[in-house]
Amino acid sequence: MKISIVIPFYNEEENVQAVLREVQQTLPEAEIIAVNDGSRDRTAEMIRSCAGVRLISFPRNLGQSAALYAGLIRARNEICVMMDGDGQNDPADIPRLVAGLDQADLVCGYRDQRQDSWLRRAASRIANTIRQAALRDGIRDTGCTLKAMRTADVRHLVPFNGLHRFIPALLRGAGLRVWEIPVNHRPRKFGASKYTLARRAWRGLRDLIGVRWLLARQIAWPRKEEIEHE
Repeated sequence: MKISIVIPFYNEEENVQAVLREVQQTLPEAEIIAVNDGSRDRTAEMIRSCAGVRLISFPRNLGQSAALYAGLIRARNEICVMMDGDGQNDPADIPRLVAGLDQADLVCGYRDQRQDSWLRRAASRIANTIRQAALRDGIRDTGCTLKAMRTADVRHLVPFNGLHRFIPALLRGAGLRVWEIPVNHRPRKFGASKYTLARRAWRGLRDLIGVRWLLARQIAWPRKEEIEHE
């Protein structure tokens, strides 16, 4: 199966080349789509310096969800993989995610040994507990960007700010099979996280209410293998 890898970048000039080089070395045949999310530094320039990488560049910062969605809808290959551009995701995990698509329609990574501060880990644990209780999506770590899915299933996603946290819930609600596997998580070498916990908590709660409403109103599709075609 041919793979497209979507990587959003926002003010990651120090990480861009190392991330893209590692992905190319790990998966030399993959299509790489780097999305510059309105960076104010030299991120776009660094992406352009990497041969064989497709660049999508926003004129202003639109957020991680917009960057991921822009890459997903432009992917040319059968399989889409999403990963962060800060170097904390390990491209070596991608083949295992893709192999999992033999049993599922979306394979999500969860950070088994997360390399972040205790405050960020605690905040994520609380947010994931609340989300699981509200949506019952069966996923322990939606904050892990590393995911694999079939490009044909991108049509089930709804483009909105906050989408990246609810991809499993939306695809499960569309009758697709969702699976989760442990993945490596590495310390950030350069730069700093772009999230603030207070803003993230408010936006996450607002988005959770919206997605819960959407799923409650969504057509209750049977699992896709249960639908007969003639």
